[in-house]
Amino acid sequence: MEQRDVATKHDGAKTLGGHVIFRKILFLKQPQRFALVCVASLTAGLLPQFAAARVVTWREALDMAETSHPRLRAAIAEADAGRAAVRTARAIPNPQLAAAGGHQAVRVAGNVGGTAYSVAATQPLDFGPVRSTRVSLAEAEQRRAELNVELVRLEVLSAARRAFFEALRQRDELALLQDNVRLVQDLLRKVALRVEVGEGARLEAIRAEAEVALAVTAANKAELERARTLAELKNAIGLLPTVPLEIDGAPDPPRPLFPLDQLRAEVTAKHPALLLSRAEVASAQARLSYESALRLPQASFLTQVDYPPDTPVYLFGFELPVPLWNLRQGPIAEAQAQLRRAQELARIRELELLARLEASYQRYQIAAQQVRAIESALLREAEQALEATEAAYRLGERGLLDVLDAQRVLRQVRLSLVQAQYERQAALIDLDELRAVDPRHEPDLKQ
Repeated sequence: MEQRDVATKHDGAKTLGGHVIFRKILFLKQPQRFALVCVASLTAGLLPQFAAARVVTWREALDMAETSHPRLRAAIAEADAGRAAVRTARAIPNPQLAAAGGHQAVRVAGNVGGTAYSVAATQPLDFGPVRSTRVSLAEAEQRRAELNVELVRLEVLSAARRAFFEALRQRDELALLQDNVRLVQDLLRKVALRVEVGEGARLEAIRAEAEVALAVTAANKAELERARTLAELKNAIGLLPTVPLEIDGAPDPPRPLFPLDQLRAEVTAKHPALLLSRAEVASAQARLSYESALRLPQASFLTQVDYPPDTPVYLFGFELPVPLWNLRQGPIAEAQAQLRRAQELARIRELELLARLEASYQRYQIAAQQVRAIESALLREAEQALEATEAAYRLGERGLLDVLDAQRVLRQVRLSLVQAQYERQAALIDLDELRAVDPRHEPDLKQ
């Protein structure tokens, strides 16, 4: 409900601001009036597009990313392939059947000439360590693919959440800069009236016009950044660039953090990247066992029936390859090297995650301190300084430059507050990602 009220307040402010700017056009010169009319025309042309856009919250954005992001769907398909590979590893080899025929000629007296044929069947004997290690390898690969799905899901959702709040940050910065444009335009109108009645110098009007130009330039730049972040958000949640989209929300309130040692233990125990690394080590060990088991010759049961023209012959036996030249030294050495590689990569990934955790932890604390400092003192002092400077300017005790400086200070303090709030939000997203937490399942914390 609070988010909807905020959105309604933003919309009302935009509408009121539009009428105020339109009335102020009458007090501007012809070139300025023409430029403002052009800007208003372009803005009016974009309004139907924004009105038709779907407004989503960050929870809805995460739901859309989980449903439609192609990277996550590809990881799920890989896991399905891993389950199919287990069925393949457990399958029993098919027998082989051979048949041959020909003509037997008589060379010795007493033999019978005529047609002769032979039928043979071979069944590979799939048992022992080769079968068990093959199945274990397939199951290890299946486990690895399933953990990869969890890791990809975590990365996709975190990227979507990060892109959402970055777009939200640009929206709030744009709103501040647009408010600044209205503020300096109002100041320009007052200066123009003072110049017309002879109470102010023309130089003050020129300075005010320059300040308006700077404010409009900053707002236009923020508008471009907002469009860029919206495009990145669409990409993060798997939407086409042509789909209209708007966002609604606010930064999360400050959240108490667990002790750093507890977070380290949590990351080490359940982060999907570390679980995936351990699964890759287990898969490499299973492959080494499988390659070692393949050194044992695999026997096949053989049965054969020969039908010469006179008396049939029945044969039974075994077929066994002789490991004379190839003892599989190469595949075994390769599997050993891959096992060492997987173990070292697991150690590297754990060190990287713990380093990211400590950096994000400190980043959150610093950003939270900045927010508290600005909200408790700096913002109020900047607002009071601007009010005092404007009052002194109306009494003729201060010049226009003092008013402009006070406005810049207030604008910078407000921007710093927005940036600190979203810096705290970005650090919180990183911490949730490192803890492998789905924020949709977390209770909302109120200030």
